[in-house]
Amino acid sequence: MNSKQLTKNILASYKQTVIKKDHCSCKIPQNKEIKKVICLTKELVFPGYFTKKNIPEHSNSRTVFRLVNQLRRTLKRQIAYSRLYMADESSNKEFLKESCSLCKEFIAKIPEIREQLALDVEAHFQGDPAAFNHDQVIISYPGIYAILIYRIAHALDELGVQVIPRMMSEFAHRETGIDINPKAKIGRSFFIDHGTGVVIGETAVIGDRVKVYQGVTLGARSLRKGQSLKGKKRHPTIEDDVTIYSNASILGGSTTIGKNSVIGSNVFITESVPSNMIVTNKGFELELRSNLKNESI
Repeated sequence: MNSKQLTKNILASYKQTVIKKDHCSCKIPQNKEIKKVICLTKELVFPGYFTKKNIPEHSNSRTVFRLVNQLRRTLKRQIAYSRLYMADESSNKEFLKESCSLCKEFIAKIPEIREQLALDVEAHFQGDPAAFNHDQVIISYPGIYAILIYRIAHALDELGVQVIPRMMSEFAHRETGIDINPKAKIGRSFFIDHGTGVVIGETAVIGDRVKVYQGVTLGARSLRKGQSLKGKKRHPTIEDDVTIYSNASILGGSTTIGKNSVIGSNVFITESVPSNMIVTNKGFELELRSNLKNESI
């Protein structure tokens, strides 16, 4: 079969199986450009860590000015695409002007994002005895990378930017195995150890100084009703100073884990837990058998 026939077959499939954009008339935000936005913001948040040049922690004005301009050019176009995509009627000039304002508002939030991430880095260093310094945490820990992208995406979401925050969170998910919805509300000094398989749902609320280990799910009790649940609180509230160990599942919008409680590994929770509690599975037993013939333990 030659290329002409292959092309004809694919074109025919477009008519037989329709897969198209909900808004066909405009360009949508591009993953490659969103990744660039993350990288540029990361350089501004952590100066000197993610650049080929040897830059001190107090970066010079020329470098910051260059990064800010690159970020503005890249982000405002992607915001414009997202605004046009979500609009019923589009006006290119109007949305380009609006996207420029939103972009400036986001960049103005970077000092606040830096303050939050400094506390997150400290929480990771203090919480992990394997960490030998803060640099190691910043350049190599998946938990910090996922939280960095969450804080960027959440800031954009709070400004009313659509599509892009979720694209960012899914990029972090692919890179780290940590899935944090950008609409979740997460307090200060957040610590994710190892991180693989952590899921934090859209309406989850997390307080300050919370520690979460790998495989933890903060999810909904049921999603069978699908779109009819939109806008309702489906995910739990975790209050200050809670520790949640590996593979615990805490489900439901009315479920609250009280302050200073500890949730053990593999626990399944669908009801609220008071403050200052330790929750573990009861009756867990190990059975040991020898793998040597005719010998028992």
